[in-house]
Amino acid sequence: MIVELGLIFLAVACLPLAVIFFSRVPDRRRKLLTVTVALTFELIMFGAFTRLTDSGLGCPDWPGCYGESNPFMAHEEIRDAEALAPHGPVTVSKAWIEMIHRYLAGSLGVLVIAQLWLAWNEYRRRGTSYAWNLAMLVLILVQGAFGAWTVTLKLQPVIVTTHLLLGMLLLAGLTISWMLYDSRQYWRPWQLPASGLRWLAPLALLILFCQIALGGWTSSNYAALACPDFPSCQGSLIPAMDWQHGFSLWRPLGKTVHGEYLTFQALVAIHWAHRSFAWVAAAVLLGTALLLRRISGAERLATGLIVAVILQIAIGISTVLLSWPLLLAVLHNGMAAVLVILLSMVNYRIWHASRAAAH
Repeated sequence: MIVELGLIFLAVACLPLAVIFFSRVPDRRRKLLTVTVALTFELIMFGAFTRLTDSGLGCPDWPGCYGESNPFMAHEEIRDAEALAPHGPVTVSKAWIEMIHRYLAGSLGVLVIAQLWLAWNEYRRRGTSYAWNLAMLVLILVQGAFGAWTVTLKLQPVIVTTHLLLGMLLLAGLTISWMLYDSRQYWRPWQLPASGLRWLAPLALLILFCQIALGGWTSSNYAALACPDFPSCQGSLIPAMDWQHGFSLWRPLGKTVHGEYLTFQALVAIHWAHRSFAWVAAAVLLGTALLLRRISGAERLATGLIVAVILQIAIGISTVLLSWPLLLAVLHNGMAAVLVILLSMVNYRIWHASRAAAH
């Protein structure tokens, strides 16, 4: 099974690799970096779709599906599980959703290895560093381990949330990989004004990850519908909430640390925290964008950041008012990934400008 899965990963990765290495563009490494970032973004979106369709246990073992490399070969076992629990997590469609997610993740690993190979070759020719590319390979291996634990620990919320955060961290890291390579040839350093942007931009990225963690905690605890109204929650700006059980991290899905069922007030606390902190995150990100607009050459990036924040707020509110439709929920995750890309670019450009000014 492991060999079969490896061949599937290679087969899925062969399409983008073939397009890159057989294209006529002179800079194939730049194209590979771009494709890898795009695939990571798509994988985050598909991971959200997997979670929101309750397909995370569509194949209750790992890395295969009932010990097979694809749901075709495990069709009988899946049908038996579906017959025992028709409304349970195991169905043919959910098994395919889960395995496609794993195939895409495996193909991303192949592309990251290809990046490291190209960086190693450049190191041998020019002496440039390949440490960042090696770090990305380590990160994707850690992410794979959390993907396995997501299944084997039965969607434990802290594992699912960490899996999401590592995916976003990988997206940020691969974006910076692209920026590191691109800045050698294509960009001039920004002229930074005397402003607080040097500390505000990293703070904005940290706050964004905190908000993503709260969003992942809301989704992994199925607390999205705990507050079906807006701007109030359960008819009150500050509803009754159970913070202790809502934010106890190491516990099974839907249970407290003592094995009792999670109270509804705990779900309200989870949702309310994510909703309330969103305004803090929006204010910091918009403040970063407004300072960014003062830099010559950064106007388009600042505008993109403003538009992304406004769209994210609109999608979040619409998701609540429309009772969490699947498309909007997936877009909400995708827009968070867009914000990660934009803020990673901003922070790298600020670091690059500061370094250039120092030299």
